[in-house]
Amino acid sequence: MRALVLDFGGVISKTLFETHALSEAALGLPSGTLKWQGPFNPEGDDAWRAMQAGEMTEREYWALRMRETGALVGEEWTEFPQFVGRLRGAEPEAVIRPEALDAIRQAKTSGYKLAILSNELDLFYGKDFRSRLPFLADFDLIVDATYTGILKPDPRAFQFVTDGLKIEAENCVFVDDQAKNLEGAIAVGMPHVHFDVTQPGDSYAKALGMLAGVK
Repeated sequence: MRALVLDFGGVISKTLFETHALSEAALGLPSGTLKWQGPFNPEGDDAWRAMQAGEMTEREYWALRMRETGALVGEEWTEFPQFVGRLRGAEPEAVIRPEALDAIRQAKTSGYKLAILSNELDLFYGKDFRSRLPFLADFDLIVDATYTGILKPDPRAFQFVTDGLKIEAENCVFVDDQAKNLEGAIAVGMPHVHFDVTQPGDSYAKALGMLAGVK
């Protein structure tokens, strides 16, 4: 038995950096208002570089962007689902990567197990978000640190996956767009792919290729 283990934000869903046009339209902001671009323009995003250097956490980064964006429309958001809901809640399907849906179909057809390992799925998107994404029914397991309290790269987060699927770590391939989260996969001996948000198709092809070669 083999398993494809995916992060959600950035891997399955497009990043908020990629959907500024949708966000600006939803908020009634002029095109080009949202300028932070994270991995798409690290030189122009001081906070992103600070996060990558370990000077702030991922949650702190997004809390900063939440405060800034809310201020632009005269609103004060205190919870991530308020932030994400205003930016993309109207059309959740529009922000799912087509490459992700294709990879999920391929994995399912090949008989692989499917799991999500996320640090903040419901914390960030809200509990109702899942019910609006039918493809999530294809997943055998969803491990969300919103409830477990164990954040990647803690090896225990990865053990939730292997225990839940009853599959050895060496027979899984983990995919995440945050390099630091891969440290947990390395610690438990799980093959992994550093997902490139600028080349999603290539990253999924690599993961599926590795999975086909897992013994």
